[in-house]
Amino acid sequence: MNFLLKAARAVARPTALQASCDGPWRSLLAARAHSTSVGSRVEVPGDAQQAQAGDKDELYKMLELEVKGHDAAVLKSYEWFVTTAARELDIKIGKCWALRKPHFDRMTLLKSVHIYKKHRVQYEIRTHYRFVQLLQLTGSTADTFLEYVERNLPEGVGLKVTRVEVQPLPAHLVPPCAPAPALAPGP
Repeated sequence: MNFLLKAARAVARPTALQASCDGPWRSLLAARAHSTSVGSRVEVPGDAQQAQAGDKDELYKMLELEVKGHDAAVLKSYEWFVTTAARELDIKIGKCWALRKPHFDRMTLLKSVHIYKKHRVQYEIRTHYRFVQLLQLTGSTADTFLEYVERNLPEGVGLKVTRVEVQPLPAHLVPPCAPAPALAPGP
């Protein structure tokens, strides 16, 4: 956050690159170029502020990070890094767990291509998995956090992100108005 504020303070007028920029970034760059900083807050002129207010941020109930790799110690260290970064950003951390056993992938190959069929070599690849759940995030926080986490991903480690977004109920689904009246007992 401080980086963004520092970048916004450093911009005094639009550069040639900002003036030639097209698309959705143009209004943001124009707002940043004309903004004035007050304390730790950046004030944006009216038109750009209305454009930013029109975009609603997504809400995520849960973000699940699935990390897989071949070295269990690297995955454990990376899980510690992710949870520490989440704590620093005040992100609620749900469950963190690993599968008990790694996934084994075994291949058996012949030592010789043409003869000696009895002589074989076996290779084994072990894939370890770790999972981290992050709870109650906004879209901008999730994007910023994921970008930071992905940039620090170790070599040989894969990351899969599953997002559970909070959606409003559709218009045709309404809660019941009142409970049904109880039937009176007969004589």
